[in-house]
Amino acid sequence: MKKISIIVPCYNEQESIPLFYQAVQKVYTEKIHVTWPEYQMEYWFIDDGSSDDTFRELKTLAHTDAEHVHYVSFSRNFGKEAALYAGLQHATGELIAVMDVDLQDPPELLPQMMSGILEAHYDIVGTKRVDRKGEPVIRSFFSNAFYGFINKISHTRIERSARDYRLMTRQVVDAVLDLPEYNRFSKGIFSWVGFKTKYIGYENHDRVAGETHWSFSDLVSYSLDGIINFSEKPLAMASFLGIVAFIISIFAMIFIVVRALIFGDPTMGWPSMMTIILMLGGLQLFCIGILGKYVGRQYLEEKHRPIYISKEER
Repeated sequence: MKKISIIVPCYNEQESIPLFYQAVQKVYTEKIHVTWPEYQMEYWFIDDGSSDDTFRELKTLAHTDAEHVHYVSFSRNFGKEAALYAGLQHATGELIAVMDVDLQDPPELLPQMMSGILEAHYDIVGTKRVDRKGEPVIRSFFSNAFYGFINKISHTRIERSARDYRLMTRQVVDAVLDLPEYNRFSKGIFSWVGFKTKYIGYENHDRVAGETHWSFSDLVSYSLDGIINFSEKPLAMASFLGIVAFIISIFAMIFIVVRALIFGDPTMGWPSMMTIILMLGGLQLFCIGILGKYVGRQYLEEKHRPIYISKEER
């Protein structure tokens, strides 16, 4: 019997877990099992150090369906990227899907995704939102700006509005697991490994329960991780800014000297000097900050710390 492994990261999602399981099982029973009876479901729920009753819900669900439901519980919150990696490590299916537990990733797309792999012979069938209905305007603006920016500066193209929700073959997952980097940006990694990929668009869905745990600052930080992990262009931009600032400073000094010789300088050059110092100092700090981001990530990679620590799994 072949398997479809469903990887489900969970962080404080006690209300969503049973609803998610019921929704996916319904799609499996009514559509997937009818068309592909040789496939059975395998669930891997990853508890990312939740502080509510998420772990208890997972244990209850695993007791109810011991044959198909499995879980890994982290010793603390390591983040969604670590949870995805843990799920990929534990999944044993020939087909592996990544889904959010809040049902913003519609399970109804799974049969179409399976058809894309089993009948159209794609290696990855991903999903993307065709609209951002219900999302704050400012968040939508910065999201679109991020995809536009990273695709201009990176050699790895990331599909605009792509979700982590995707179905992959075992070969793709093995390739992803061969990249055990500590600083992970899965959207970029899934694109970087290549393979024949198809995207399915769908309208935005609201969460089935609870509230999002991604704040605007979290999303900004996540975007910066993606840019730094998949492009060295910010370092080149920092060098370019340094050169431009140096040239501007030379012209500014020539202007100040000529003005002083012709008109005199009753303030003895203090305002112009401070302006130049502040400009150069700000640019230097900005460039050092960019460099520090890269050095910091290299520092974490060199430590060889585990991506996650499992407290309990079944």
